[in-house]
Amino acid sequence: MARKEELSLKKQQRADLVRQQLAKLYPDPPIPLDHNDDFTLLVAVLLSAQCTDKKVNEVTPELFRRGPTPALMTQLGEAEILSIIRPLGLSNQKAKNVAKLSEIIVNDFGGEIPRTFEGLESLPGVGHKTASVVMAQAFGVPAFPVDTHIHRLAQRWGLTSGKNVVETERDLKKLFPESSWNELHLQIIFYGREHCTARGCDGTKCGLCVELYPRRKKPVVWIKP
Repeated sequence: MARKEELSLKKQQRADLVRQQLAKLYPDPPIPLDHNDDFTLLVAVLLSAQCTDKKVNEVTPELFRRGPTPALMTQLGEAEILSIIRPLGLSNQKAKNVAKLSEIIVNDFGGEIPRTFEGLESLPGVGHKTASVVMAQAFGVPAFPVDTHIHRLAQRWGLTSGKNVVETERDLKKLFPESSWNELHLQIIFYGREHCTARGCDGTKCGLCVELYPRRKKPVVWIKP
């Protein structure tokens, strides 16, 4: 239970302050995964599961050179895809998913990436978070993909008590205007990587944590998803 002195700013006030400060720090946040279009973004996000964006960006240039479209990726086949992405974690399953989803896109969607959550989430290896990233960054549909960075920071900033990313996403969508979601989720990710890191901050050290909770002394124990 938060101490009374930590409640000087109400939750909505904290959310508003977070949005203002992150907009100053990251006025035009880039998508951290290298890609050429909606298909390559989809594949890159799928590959990033339990893997760093940096590592994904090391293998995707060759993958996208050989398989830049769903049709050409299908022609590559699972074995060749695996030979390229093997340095990534869970590479066997990811190669299987990339090969299969490419085939489904060609056969069931006319070679075009589905533009709905339902369509995207019907593809192998594509969960709600991956679909949210594609909908937000490829198609401009308001979405709030929540990864580990966002889940951690939302707890440290007192914006959610969610035990998982689904609950955290629900809470954040209530606090922030829909028009801010697509940029804000990227801004929080960059802040979590550069300032409020898992080991470098415990809820009492980075600039935003101190500004939001100036009297907080004890580390925040966050609930991992």
